[in-house]
Amino acid sequence: MKTNIDMNNTLTKLSEMKNQSTFQVLEYEDLKGVTDVKTAFMLSYMHDANIKLRQVRIILSGSGVYIEPDALSFMRGPIEVSTNAGGVLSLGKKFVTSKIAKEPVIKPLYKGVGELLLEPSFGHYALVELEDEEIIIDDILFFAAEESVNISVTAMKNVSSVLFGSEGLFQTKLSGRGIVVLEIPVPETEVFKYSLVNDVLKIDGNFSILRTAGLSFSVEKTTKTLVGSGFSGEGLLKVFRGTGEVWLMPTKVVYDKMLTESMPFGVGGADNPMEEPSFKRNKNGQEKE
Repeated sequence: MKTNIDMNNTLTKLSEMKNQSTFQVLEYEDLKGVTDVKTAFMLSYMHDANIKLRQVRIILSGSGVYIEPDALSFMRGPIEVSTNAGGVLSLGKKFVTSKIAKEPVIKPLYKGVGELLLEPSFGHYALVELEDEEIIIDDILFFAAEESVNISVTAMKNVSSVLFGSEGLFQTKLSGRGIVVLEIPVPETEVFKYSLVNDVLKIDGNFSILRTAGLSFSVEKTTKTLVGSGFSGEGLLKVFRGTGEVWLMPTKVVYDKMLTESMPFGVGGADNPMEEPSFKRNKNGQEKE
């Protein structure tokens, strides 16, 4: 078949990790499919800010992977799709857990030989290989994992974490051996990993994304009174104790502040749309601007 389309796709491989399956993070060079002015303004600002579109590719060699529901873009090869629901009792337990935690514990399992391309996004991806380990993450971070990784939900173990923490009553726990893909809100260069050995780490804000299961987590007040801390939300710190790892993304606070303050995006941009001039009539009935 002849065509005038040059299908020499320009994708850059940012990172790769291999185990039973191969995981790759790919990046598009530029987006050129603009057909309207508003999208052109947005892409122009994104280009100047070096914001790139990324996509996760998973190569299966008779292996299986779980992915987040609705995360698939397309797949190639003899790949079968099932779920990790198990039997009737296991299905019922996972269904109830999903409803309580408000996070789907039942994930689609893709198994066979071929490749999966997941939905592209402007987000950032972290590849993590577990070696008989357990990590606890925020619910929205999970993107994909090998079949050998056990996906479950863990409940907060103390009252302060539930009442004053922003994580909610449940979080996602990943355990076993295998590669995990996390969709993180900041680039990898802005993620700080702290290794604790019988130590304590206290942070003021909602920017911890991962901890190992050996660490205890609580929310504690500073020198202020408990009543004042509870009502104002100030003077409360997230505390990690024990031996293990904690991942922090302190720059997320800055990005969140930029969004909440609705900083201008530019003329015709998403947060500063161009408006038609309004006209009023003078005493003679003529229009004036």
